[in-house]
Amino acid sequence: MGPLAISANRNVPTYEGWGVPVWSDSLEAFPGPLAGMLTGLERMQTEWLLTVPCDSPLFPADVVQRLAAAAMQNNSQVAFATAPQTEADGSIEMRSHPVFCLLHCDLRASLADYLASGSHRVMHWLTRQTHCTVAFDQVQDDPHAFANTNTPEDLQQLEQLHGARETSPRTAPGTTRP
Repeated sequence: MGPLAISANRNVPTYEGWGVPVWSDSLEAFPGPLAGMLTGLERMQTEWLLTVPCDSPLFPADVVQRLAAAAMQNNSQVAFATAPQTEADGSIEMRSHPVFCLLHCDLRASLADYLASGSHRVMHWLTRQTHCTVAFDQVQDDPHAFANTNTPEDLQQLEQLHGARETSPRTAPGTTRP
């Protein structure tokens, strides 16, 4: 694994205080997650770029290893996560988590062209690349691993479901959560 960087277009001074590079989108108007991925592909110094959204504090500790193993095994340029989700009717469906992905450096031009065309849909672009999915559905996998926490209330609810001690290690050193 290479160096860590944060993709951010707001609150940059706060993130810079965490002691890691902060990369703002290289495109005007911040056109969504793919713009952050493109910036990562433009600035990275490794063969692979891992992206993980900031609103999922319980992501699996082995996400890099599992995505990389699948990408290598399947000769894919993209590997992204899927996980079970309980639907309103009680059924369980596999849900894609495309921002939890591993991207090969050779995808930079493809992504730049896609964004230049005016398209911004993550799954649309990812599934047009040589890709594979990685199911995080094993017994040892946390069912809340990919839960989104977009508000302080969401985080509080996740902590109540899962236990505060398990979300705290994902908080950056020297910072506090809202």
